[in-house]
Amino acid sequence: MRLYLRLLGAHFRSMMEYETDFLILAAATVLMQVVNIVFLSALFAKVPVLNGWTFWSVLMMFGAVALAEGVGSLFFDGMWSLAWQINRGELDYFLVRPYPVALQVSSAALGINGLSNIVTGGLMIAAGLAHSAVDWTPWRVALAVLLLLSSVVIKVSINLATNAVCFWLNSPSPMFAFAMHQVGDLARFPLSIYPVALKAVLGVVLPFAFISFFPIAYLLDTGSSQWVGLLTPVAAVYCAAVAALIFRRGLRRYESAGN
Repeated sequence: MRLYLRLLGAHFRSMMEYETDFLILAAATVLMQVVNIVFLSALFAKVPVLNGWTFWSVLMMFGAVALAEGVGSLFFDGMWSLAWQINRGELDYFLVRPYPVALQVSSAALGINGLSNIVTGGLMIAAGLAHSAVDWTPWRVALAVLLLLSSVVIKVSINLATNAVCFWLNSPSPMFAFAMHQVGDLARFPLSIYPVALKAVLGVVLPFAFISFFPIAYLLDTGSSQWVGLLTPVAAVYCAAVAALIFRRGLRRYESAGN
C-alpha cells in the first residue's frame, strides 16, 4: 500500500507541473456530469416517473456510476495502458520487480479527471438522499458504506478483466475494454426498463447493475428486486476473483514484443 501510494503521488506531482492542463481536464469532467444532469432533467420533465423511479433516485444511480468511475480513474487508471504496455513489450519491466504486476499496471497512470467524478458523483448521491425518505440507522449507514465500497470493487474489477483481454488480442488499443465501459453507461438507468437479454448482461455477465441499480434499489426500498442489493458484496468478490484469474492467465501467455 505504501509503494502504491508513493507511485500515485509521483504521478500526481508530475501532472501538477502543468497546472492549466490539470484545471482544464478537471473542468471538462465537471461539465460532462453537468450535461448528464441537464439531460436527466429534460427527460424527467417529460416523464415524471420512469417505471416507478423518480428523478432523484435515478440521479443517485448517475452519481453511483460517476463515483465508481472516479475511483477507478484516480487510483487505477494505469489499467487502460495495459494494451500499449503489452504491445510494446514494456510489461517486461514489471515482471522483474518485486511488486505485484497487477498493482504496477494499475499505478502506472493517474487519471486526475477521476477526482472531479468522485466529487460530482458524491454530490449527486447526497442530493438524491436529501430528497428521499430513508430511515437511517447505524446498521443501514454501515450497510450503505459496504455497498458503496463493493460497487467500486466491481467497477475496478471489470476494468481489469476487460483490459486483460488484450493479452489475447495483441492490440495497442484497449478497444474491447472501452466497448465494455460504454455498455456500463446503461447502468445509469433502472435495470427494469431494459429487455430480458440486456438485464441478464447487466445483472450477471457484466454485473454493472450492482454498481448502481441494485444497491440504490435496496437503500431506497424501491422495486420488486430490492433484496438483490444485499448481494452486492458477493458480486464484488466474484468480479475480483474473475478479474484476477483472467489477468493471471493472460500473464502466463505473455511473450514480450521481441527485439
